[in-house]
Amino acid sequence: MFCYQCEQTAKGEGCTIQGVCGKSPEVAALQDLLVYSLIGLAQVAVEGRKVGISDKAVNVFTLQATFSTLTNVDFDPARFVTWINDAVKHREALKAKVKAAGGQVDFPDGPATLTPAATLEELIKQGEGLGIKTFPAPDADAQSLKHILLFGVKGVAAYADHAQILGQEDEKVYAFVHEALAAMVAPKLAVPDLLPLVMKCGEMNLRAMELLDAGNTGRYGHPVPTKVPLGAKKGKAILVSGHDLADMEMILKQTEGKGIYVYTHGEMLPTHGYPELKKYAHFYGHYGTAWQNQIKEFPQFPGAIIMTTNCIQRPADSYKDNIFTTGLVGWPGVRHIADKDFTPAIEKALSLPGFPEDTNGRSVMTGFARNAILGVAGQVIEAVKNKNIRHFFLVGGCDGAKPARNYYTEFVEKAPQDTVILTLACGKFKFFDKQLGDIGGIPRLLDVGQCNDAYSAIQIAVALANAFGVGVNDLPLSIICSWYEQKAVAILLTLLYLGIKDIRLGPSLPAFVTPNVLDFLVKNFNIKPITTAEEDLKAILG
Repeated sequence: MFCYQCEQTAKGEGCTIQGVCGKSPEVAALQDLLVYSLIGLAQVAVEGRKVGISDKAVNVFTLQATFSTLTNVDFDPARFVTWINDAVKHREALKAKVKAAGGQVDFPDGPATLTPAATLEELIKQGEGLGIKTFPAPDADAQSLKHILLFGVKGVAAYADHAQILGQEDEKVYAFVHEALAAMVAPKLAVPDLLPLVMKCGEMNLRAMELLDAGNTGRYGHPVPTKVPLGAKKGKAILVSGHDLADMEMILKQTEGKGIYVYTHGEMLPTHGYPELKKYAHFYGHYGTAWQNQIKEFPQFPGAIIMTTNCIQRPADSYKDNIFTTGLVGWPGVRHIADKDFTPAIEKALSLPGFPEDTNGRSVMTGFARNAILGVAGQVIEAVKNKNIRHFFLVGGCDGAKPARNYYTEFVEKAPQDTVILTLACGKFKFFDKQLGDIGGIPRLLDVGQCNDAYSAIQIAVALANAFGVGVNDLPLSIICSWYEQKAVAILLTLLYLGIKDIRLGPSLPAFVTPNVLDFLVKNFNIKPITTAEEDLKAILG
């Protein structure tokens, strides 16, 4: 196997024996074969659009199948067998439609003509020879850009899939995903050809996040500032981790009146701020601190746990019986709820002890998305003009286990009292419970939401720039970004597409970026690796 799509990759170079995430070499081979199969499907879809053919079933399938290959989503070999065979079935059905419309369907040997092997063992063998290093490229820099594009597209697929579940979609996003996948095996694409595609990935990710924002706020209302308890209520309990608001709504509806309190974990914390979700009386609080502590926290949770999207590493055998997955998430030995009937998880929660008594822990605030912050924009602008607020820091992104991630905690703790911290995504769990006080009633720590709520943060920045009559890069705003997996890659590409400069990135630079590509990013966007909290604060604030 060879995989280096996430920040924790072995030795900062690539996992070649076993994924640090727990992914087996067999699953890695199946994922590579699925990506290869999707490239073949994309080649046909690209030709189809030339003759006016765009198949919704193909479009949605492509998003879901691509999403399934993100870090920590699906480790179940059996499910990849289905994905691979379905990709080929969709490809052949689409070929027939394209041919009937007069389109090109004669492809050379490769992904568009792949015949999957008959057995699991043979499929694994097939996949072993079709990894990302086999993508043709004239040089290492072009291959690097292809990999950046692929990983960015995986992030786009995740957000676009969440959006289409809520009824929000855009043909341009579907077309781009197919265009980008097909580009993986285009042999003559060089650096000048690939750079525009990589920037376009950022553009399409912005659109996907906009669609998801419309889906979330259209169905559940705009988030409002909300205090969320970190303690527990006496009684039965279900913990929901992941990102999917539609799943959260269904879980809340199905548990209503059953004597079960529903808790959030990880990126589900911001769901407490949505009016149509917070109205449920049994939607109580947030359990757990940081993503990397799940090995300690999850076995201690006295109820059922439902995983809606990628959030944690492979669960330990000691508590697998208490975990249920839904959507695209899957692990061997963990029960999967495919039909969204959460009765098995509810019954499990009722059979477990739950919390024996109320515990009055601390609380945190969430719900500071764009509507909430822009609602007090005048107050914010006045505080800046009066020099009560000197600088804004957007400290957000992914969480992870490396000790170097303590940088983000130190950065927030050491930021001067006249600065404001905006945060989003699971990177916030390095410091989300810090009591930083306020500036004239404006909290110094503002939780904008999930990783996809980078869209909200961008809208806030644009609105403030317009109010001050300057460009975004001229605002007293610095972005301190932590990355872990492919959605973070897509968001970074969005920031670059928007021309945002001086981003500090950590805890380490991606292994899939060659020195020449990094040099391009430094020269054009002034991207910097993080150093120490003290040094970076001094460099930014002077």
